[in-house]
Amino acid sequence: MVEKGRLYMGECQMTFVPGVPSWATLLTGDLDVATRFYGPLLGWRFEAGPDRWGPYVRAMAGDTAVAGLSAAARHTELPNAWTTYFGTRNADDAANGVRERGGTVAIGPLDFDAGRLALAADPAGANFGLWECRESSAGANRQPVGTGAPVWVELRTRDAFDAARFYGDLFGWYSEAEGSPFDVRWEDERVVLSVEDRDAVGLYGGAIEAAADPQVRPRWNVHFQVPSVEEAVETAKKLGGRVESQAERTAHGPVAELRDPEGTLFHIIGAVT
Repeated sequence: MVEKGRLYMGECQMTFVPGVPSWATLLTGDLDVATRFYGPLLGWRFEAGPDRWGPYVRAMAGDTAVAGLSAAARHTELPNAWTTYFGTRNADDAANGVRERGGTVAIGPLDFDAGRLALAADPAGANFGLWECRESSAGANRQPVGTGAPVWVELRTRDAFDAARFYGDLFGWYSEAEGSPFDVRWEDERVVLSVEDRDAVGLYGGAIEAAADPQVRPRWNVHFQVPSVEEAVETAKKLGGRVESQAERTAHGPVAELRDPEGTLFHIIGAVT
């Protein structure tokens, strides 16, 4: 869901919008380390979830599920990473669409309790997920939350315009059908997707080089909302994380780039002032 210019992601909410980031999951090698870090940092508590790929918990901000944490990296070849999942009405059709447009599908689609998912990569190598929500599992009473929620996602890649064509064609961002919630703006080296007149996704080009190092490869970045970026940075350091970049002012609020104790990259974002 989008609210106040930002995207609020939740697992199978009634506000589930196909073509929009709808969930974020951390793949980690040590779930205990991850929960001890992210819990105090983002104010999360945790509830057990489906364990098809090993131990899995849902991060709860208040009474709302805002992200998932999985220990799947422990027994797979997948790296530790935060993955952004885009909503789709049909995961099989979307997976085929990824392949037809030059991307790859690494896993799935697979059945889960709340829907079907797949892990994919775009032609430039940025990883992302596909998430098909079963309407029968949607939570009508769930409401989006601020603190602790993933409220902004952005792609860092070599060519934002090529990326926008890939994702736009795949998810129907350019639909001219009456009632389409999407609007795409092409601005210099970036592309911004708005949903229902509110910015939801940013695609940025020109700053990423092809390399084996995952720190510089094209990637989707998840931004979690915090009351104070400066205070959260200090908390992250005390909890064993490290700072990749100090808080910088952006149009969407102050942003800092961090790594958790296992080296996984993520971002925190504060309110626009």
